[in-house]
Amino acid sequence: MNEIAQPPISEGVGTAEQAPDQVGARELLLETASQIMREGDQVDISLSELSLRSGLNSALVKYYFGNKAGMLSALLDRDMVAIITSVDALLAKDRMAPEDKLRLHIARCIDTYYAYPYLNRLLMRLVRDSDEGEARRIAEKYLLPLNKAYDRLISAGIKTGVFRNIDPQLFYFTVTGAADRFFSARLVLRHCFGQDTLSENLRDRYREHTVDFVMAGILAR
Repeated sequence: MNEIAQPPISEGVGTAEQAPDQVGARELLLETASQIMREGDQVDISLSELSLRSGLNSALVKYYFGNKAGMLSALLDRDMVAIITSVDALLAKDRMAPEDKLRLHIARCIDTYYAYPYLNRLLMRLVRDSDEGEARRIAEKYLLPLNKAYDRLISAGIKTGVFRNIDPQLFYFTVTGAADRFFSARLVLRHCFGQDTLSENLRDRYREHTVDFVMAGILAR
C-alpha cells in the first residue's frame, strides 16, 4: 500500500513529530511571502529568503502549491477576498444609497491596498505570465465580478440622478489606479518628501482625499 505523502519537515528539525502543522505551515508561507513583498515593494520573492524568514523548508512550497507561481496565485486568492467580499456585501444592502455604497467601497479599496500594496501588480503579473486557463480563472473570479458590480452600482446611481453618466469600466481603472499607484510608490515618498513609511495616518489622509476626489467627479451635482 502506498504511503500518504507527508510535507517536508522544517529546516533543522530532526523528527517528523516536530514537522509544522499543515494548515499553519501553508498560511505561514503565504504570510511570509506577503511580508517580503510589502517590505521590498516588489511582486517577487526568492525561495531562499522565504525559507530563512519563515523557518520552513522551501520544499514545502512545492508540496502545498506545486511551485512558486502556484504560491503567488494562492496569495492573490487570499488577498483579493477582502475586495470581492466587500463589494458583494454592498450590493446586498438594498436600503443604502448608491453614493454611500461607492464611498464605502473606495474607502475599503484604499484600506486593502494599504495592507497589500503589491496586490494589483501581483494580479497583473499572474494574468500576464500564467497559461490561458489560469489567466481566465483569475479574470472570471476577480476582474469580471468587480466590473459587473461597478456596472450595477453606477447604473443605480445614474438611474436615480445621483451620478453622471460615467463608464463603469473606466471607473474600475480609476479606483484601482488611485489605490495601487500611491501604495506602490514608497521610493517617490522617500526621495521627494523624505517619508519612508506608509503610516496609518497617511493612509487615513489618502483615503479621505481619494474618496472625496473620485466622488466629486461622479456626482451629478
